[in-house]
Amino acid sequence: MSLIRSFCAVKQITTTIKMQQTSESVWKRCLVFIQDNIHNQAFRTWFEPIKPLKLNGDALSVEVPSKFFYEWLEEHYIDILKVALTKELGANARLVYVIRMENTFGNKQPFTEKIPSQNKGLIKVQDVEAPLRIQTAELTNPFVIPGIRNLKVESQLNPNYNFENFLEGDANRLARSAGVAVANRPGGTSFNPLLFFGGVGLGKTHLAHAIGVDIKNKYPDKTVLYISAEKFTQQYIEAVKKNNRNDFIHFYQVMDILIIDDVQFFSGKSGTQDVFFHIFNHLHQNGKQVILTSDKAPVDMQDIEQRLLSRFKWGLSAELMRPDYETRVSIVKNKLYRDGVELPEEIIDFVAKSVKTNVRELEGAIISLIAQSSFNRKEVNLELAKQVVEKFVKNTKREVSIDHIQKVVSEYFQMDVTTLQSKTRKRHIVQARQLAMYFAKKMTKASLASIGAKIGHRDHATVLHACKTVDNLAFTDKQFRKYVEELSKKLTH
Repeated sequence: MSLIRSFCAVKQITTTIKMQQTSESVWKRCLVFIQDNIHNQAFRTWFEPIKPLKLNGDALSVEVPSKFFYEWLEEHYIDILKVALTKELGANARLVYVIRMENTFGNKQPFTEKIPSQNKGLIKVQDVEAPLRIQTAELTNPFVIPGIRNLKVESQLNPNYNFENFLEGDANRLARSAGVAVANRPGGTSFNPLLFFGGVGLGKTHLAHAIGVDIKNKYPDKTVLYISAEKFTQQYIEAVKKNNRNDFIHFYQVMDILIIDDVQFFSGKSGTQDVFFHIFNHLHQNGKQVILTSDKAPVDMQDIEQRLLSRFKWGLSAELMRPDYETRVSIVKNKLYRDGVELPEEIIDFVAKSVKTNVRELEGAIISLIAQSSFNRKEVNLELAKQVVEKFVKNTKREVSIDHIQKVVSEYFQMDVTTLQSKTRKRHIVQARQLAMYFAKKMTKASLASIGAKIGHRDHATVLHACKTVDNLAFTDKQFRKYVEELSKKLTH
């Protein structure tokens, strides 16, 4: 009898201890075991975000951020999860994932979807509970290689953009040197993020690609992705529509090197800025490399959240300026060498002195010159070079900045830019402001929201109204039409 009583007592103690266990205490002990058996980086990425919710007998419910997250755990870490839970809850241990979904159907409250582990040894299949409409979540990865189950990403890099054909000069020496340093030790330098800024055609995109190409050659196992800010924004909008925002975030958070081109495109897009802020923080905290390009320095960016601008300033912002004469000569000679063409020194000298704006136009002039010679079967001489370069430079569409437009319009109406941007409703100031908005829409690629933000913090509807007003007045008012014509000449010459 005493033996039976002892057995019952032990059983009662075991049952009491089990009842005292909570989801937090069980999961905490599981994490200790898991952390001892996987890489620290993998633990931080895939286990720290998990939250224990409920312990119901032998079934532990945990919250994960997305279906992609759940699928990744099931595919890569189910064995270690099984061992950890069996160790804590016994042979009948079960695991239920609760996925926190963002609701985009009017009700802003998030909702959850419960999914049992599909591993038969860990849990029996149960019904899915979904209080609201659920979209089937898939990995939002437009760059996935078809037929490969594991996460494989096409880098979107152009191998023709490399360090070998990026010629160094005084105008870009700092940027190139920083790029080489990052390529040698991605995420291991103080240049994180590395931001290149400067005007059109100065080599920002080329240099960003060159870093990515060099990293892929040196570290084949690293995941590198190049994407334009515009494409990133489009993907985010699509993810929100499909209720896959979390999948979108986690896809970008598994990158080793993320390169985003023309980050100024985020201007005025609060949702995109918010999601990129979280992605940036995760990558930076985990020693991953972020490379950005922009047409202006962080201090000059308009309508970008301050918290994001402060992140841009954490690393190095390197400016690419217009190449000097010696660098332009080197660029022309390098382009000719790559195309297998020889030209006299006097023609190289003429082209280098005539096209001063940027590298893209310089190479374009050389291509036009060679094409004219080839198609018309003319010898390339100085006279032909003068004709081609004059026509090319004249016809090249130059991108005018919104700042330059405001400066020209303000000077034309004899006022300062601050007055132009002010809230005053005086007729001549309002008209000047409307003309600035009109030319900004006509001569730049900026969105209406970006134009409004830069010209007195107006909204896109104000800019649209200004453009319509200018069109109407130019048609009905002779004096106003003169304003438009004269300003157009000043901005295009």
